Amino acid sequence: MNAQAKARAVRLMGFDIDGVMTDGRLYYGPDGETLKVFHSRDGHGLKLLMRAGIVVVVISGRRSAALEARCAELGVHECHLGVEDKLATLQTILARRNLTRQQSGYMGDDIVDLEILCQCGFSAAPADAHPEVCARVDYRAALPGGHGAVREVCDWLLKTQNRYHQLVQEALGSAAP
Repeated sequence: MNAQAKARAVRLMGFDIDGVMTDGRLYYGPDGETLKVFHSRDGHGLKLLMRAGIVVVVISGRRSAALEARCAELGVHECHLGVEDKLATLQTILARRNLTRQQSGYMGDDIVDLEILCQCGFSAAPADAHPEVCARVDYRAALPGGHGAVREVCDWLLKTQNRYHQLVQEALGSAAP
């Protein structure tokens, strides 16, 4: 099955944080991790997915107050941080929502994401993902992590599902004087 056919089935899309929603750099001060930088368009892409009825899930091996704050700000209710077994977490969410793995997608960037990427119906990675990840995903963004890759994947999914133009029209309607 090709990437577009897989993407048309997606009803739940999961995302890693470091290296996907951020550029992967970790900033530490004397009190530990102090800063994460997120791209605002990535956040809007997640909101567009949710507006289109696609469940957005964040599953990350790291835990931080910045990640929790960003998920809350975006309205991502399925925010799972400090997760060691990402696939098990995804399977639990899918079962609770009566979805199949073919209806799920995930975007990751490193070899710790390979298991979940290979078990989802649709997989994606930023342009600068680890080569082992790039070789196995259905869609590789042209943009790097933390620099619009998430938005690119969100827009591509919505276009593939023929929902993108409706969302643009809604945005134009709300902007009318």
